Amino acid sequence: MSNATFLGMPPFPEAAVDALADDQLRRNLHNATHTIRDKRAGVIGELDDWEGLRTRAASLKDRALHGLDEHLVQLEEQLTARGVTVHWARTADEACQIVGDIAAGHGVDEVVKVKSMATQEIELNEALERRGISAWETDLAELIVQLGHDLPSHILVPAIHRNRTEIRDIFTREMGQVGRPAPDDLTDDPAALAEASRLHLREKFLRAKVAVSGANFAVAETGSLVVVESEGNGRMCLTLPEVLVSVVGIEKVVPTWDDLDVFLQLLPRSSTGERMNPYTSTWSGVTEGDGPQECHVVLLDNGRSRALADEVGRQALRCIRCSACLNICPVYERTGGHAYGSVYPGPIGAILNPLLKGVGESDQVDSLPFASSLCGACYEVCPVKIDIPSVLVDLRSQVVDAHREDRVPAPEAAAMKAAAWALSDARRLSLGQRASGLAGRVLDRVSRRDNASGRAVLGWLPAVGHKWTEARDLPVPPRQSFRQWWKARSR
Repeated sequence: MSNATFLGMPPFPEAAVDALADDQLRRNLHNATHTIRDKRAGVIGELDDWEGLRTRAASLKDRALHGLDEHLVQLEEQLTARGVTVHWARTADEACQIVGDIAAGHGVDEVVKVKSMATQEIELNEALERRGISAWETDLAELIVQLGHDLPSHILVPAIHRNRTEIRDIFTREMGQVGRPAPDDLTDDPAALAEASRLHLREKFLRAKVAVSGANFAVAETGSLVVVESEGNGRMCLTLPEVLVSVVGIEKVVPTWDDLDVFLQLLPRSSTGERMNPYTSTWSGVTEGDGPQECHVVLLDNGRSRALADEVGRQALRCIRCSACLNICPVYERTGGHAYGSVYPGPIGAILNPLLKGVGESDQVDSLPFASSLCGACYEVCPVKIDIPSVLVDLRSQVVDAHREDRVPAPEAAAMKAAAWALSDARRLSLGQRASGLAGRVLDRVSRRDNASGRAVLGWLPAVGHKWTEARDLPVPPRQSFRQWWKARSR
């Protein structure tokens, strides 16, 4: 059973138009994001030095990234010493191949999964399905997305775009197709929906021989992986199956347990508005007679080395996937996550996707740095102080630079070249001003008056598809330039 994929998604401006037209989506997003924001504000207000904690976390992450090569080698050594098989994957395809080979080697046709952004990033579920292996999501929100043949729209709450009634309908319609059906009298009460998901998943937990997880953090000094969650499904996946495969982005490494302490204070407050996570699971290899007896760790690059090489953008690798930036972003609140065309939506997705994939290769990816008002709210709430607005501006310049040599220039680039040609010569500028004045006299006859300013504006342009004027009025050119007015006045 596969989810849909983001492959072939249109650029953000096109995708956002459809999202903005969905009133139900906007109501769902507004209710959910404001609830999480309010909870977060309450719990961070309890700490004496929240800003100091943010600064310390940013510094710890930067130090870890600066010595990433050494920390990764230490992590591999510690994991190997504890009976773990460590794999290195440069690309998504390599990672999917490794996980698929492990599952196929044990003769299974299904695996259970802990919620993992890394496995969604590499589209592991779809890769496994092509090999005849079903990957069952066990996180409630991920289960909703999977059963609904949908796409995740939020880092923390992938089904944030769904309301309770929609979820009940999905469970009633789909659960029986892939396992234990939903109760006949299922209501949209949250407790009833949670119970239906528990009953549906329990048989999968007890049956599965192989589990797949990610990791929120990897502690280099002890070879320990850490998963934080709120439902207990992760604990079931990490302890019941015989084989555990963990796909971990290389940026998840922290050097010591003391470093981990800082992030375990920041993450729950920033993500779910809780003082601590209900479940924090840690494991360090194989323990005889307890838990999985075969453990694999796949250390994933998939563009992270590219991001690390970007002097401005590498700070995005500090991200601990809390989603605070999504919950505060006015753009995300109105468009939702699908418009970003990636499992990483919102402000962090607008910088992380171009950094991981590179600019100049895809119109969809190139559109993301422009999917922001640059209001700076994302930076204010980020627990590791990623200066997202600065990275967005830098990426915008990279996108422009990547297209400077295009055979067919973009309309904006062509307009700037034309302006540069006209403004670089006084005679051409004078001719342009005269032509503008003549156009002003003609266009004034077909214009309207703006109520606020009293100026003549071309209100009919949006009707003929001019993108620039779909959301703004274009003033009619003045009949005289300043120079012409001054010369006439001085006579």
